[in-house]
Amino acid sequence: MEEFIEIIGEEAGPTSVILAGVHGDERGGIEALQKLLPTLKIEKGRVFLGYGNPRAIKANKRFTDANLNRMFKPDSLLSEEEKNSYEYSRAQFIKKYLDQSDALLDLHASYLPDGKPFIICEPIARDIVDFLPVQTVVFGFDQIQPGGTDYYMNKRGGVGICVECGYLDDASSIQVASESILSFLGAIGHSKSANRPLTRSYFSIYEMYMTKTDSFTLAKPFVDFERILAGQLIGVDGDKEVRAQKESIVLFARDCKKVGEEAFLLGEQKNSLAC
Repeated sequence: MEEFIEIIGEEAGPTSVILAGVHGDERGGIEALQKLLPTLKIEKGRVFLGYGNPRAIKANKRFTDANLNRMFKPDSLLSEEEKNSYEYSRAQFIKKYLDQSDALLDLHASYLPDGKPFIICEPIARDIVDFLPVQTVVFGFDQIQPGGTDYYMNKRGGVGICVECGYLDDASSIQVASESILSFLGAIGHSKSANRPLTRSYFSIYEMYMTKTDSFTLAKPFVDFERILAGQLIGVDGDKEVRAQKESIVLFARDCKKVGEEAFLLGEQKNSLAC
């Protein structure tokens, strides 16, 4: 599982990467790849397909030493502990494939039972997004939460897309991942595919709250994209209340036990995928 698999079409074309298992316990993308690989063919270009974090996949854990999906930012923004981690060395390995590629699809899943599929990308990906089988699109992560595989692709001039395929223990996440792979291949031009004229919802992320103490507790469980009001209590960080400054939607909200952890993201609805 350490190495990537390469598929080459009969005609010249672009080069892409498809990743699953960057977080080892998010099984939908992993199982989708395993299901599709035996018969997967392309007509044009070259596609690398890989399992992001083999050690974490084997252990069925999110990661072993550090979050792999934060290892793709400049070394100056990483701690010494992070740079000494297995995930850091794995990121350097994955970069060799990203550096050869025009586009990336990275498959993830939610830890919330109510988690719904959504796309993470930047405006440069708008033409590809039209092909994907997911209605909700979120952008702005590159500025607010750097370090993911898609962030790295965007910064080097390619197109990076992450699809959150739904709840990790829901079998439907495998289907979303499978359809996303096939639609992505069509959108890039590796195979034939039609775009999907879905009614899409767009959200822009504008804030990430990092914990100030080693005890952050949510005021209540929050579902992704839940609307919160201006002044609403989101959680308590040590003895300080953390409230929304304006009406927003919340993503990835969780309790935290360390200083400097990502406790939640806030965003707002937009009319389109635009800067």
